[in-house]
Amino acid sequence: MTARKKAMEELTKEMIVETANRHFLLNDFHKVSMRAIAKELGCSHGAIYYHFTNKNELFFAVVEKYFDELNKKLDASIMNVANVEQKMMEVFAGFIEFGLNHQSQYEFMFIMRNENTDPLNHQASKTSYMKFEETLQKISEDELNSFEIYATFMALHGFVSHYRGRVSNYLEASDDAKLFAQFLWKALDKK
Repeated sequence: MTARKKAMEELTKEMIVETANRHFLLNDFHKVSMRAIAKELGCSHGAIYYHFTNKNELFFAVVEKYFDELNKKLDASIMNVANVEQKMMEVFAGFIEFGLNHQSQYEFMFIMRNENTDPLNHQASKTSYMKFEETLQKISEDELNSFEIYATFMALHGFVSHYRGRVSNYLEASDDAKLFAQFLWKALDKK
């Protein structure tokens, strides 16, 4: 086995994604280079290209991890809550908490777009939205239509977008977030 082949096999996708994540969080997407990531990893940039076709593919791998974290947050938010209202409130507050505690990641997931990268057109975002939709349907005692769910998602997104950059974390907006979650629950509750 050649030294180059061995180095590419020892270098895992996870290692590359973690390093790329740090670079994307510290620098503008356009300022991140595969060479800089390779330099930090102590390998050639060709070793990264062995795992990822280009920087866009690597960026999507990073963003996919963020969507996985959001999905886990949705799952965890309803685990130990008994009634429907509390579950809905936990889902809404959990989404806001994720967005405000991970503001840079949230920007990559939902706001950043250019000709090469639009995470909302990527499968991870579609899967995450389906998870959100299924979670609300599963919790709700009433059948929710797709517009109600989409409007709820957009309202949550608007809340996070408004507070993003104005607060440093969820705790600074938690009172407003709880009131907003209550408002959304009342809008969906058909009783």
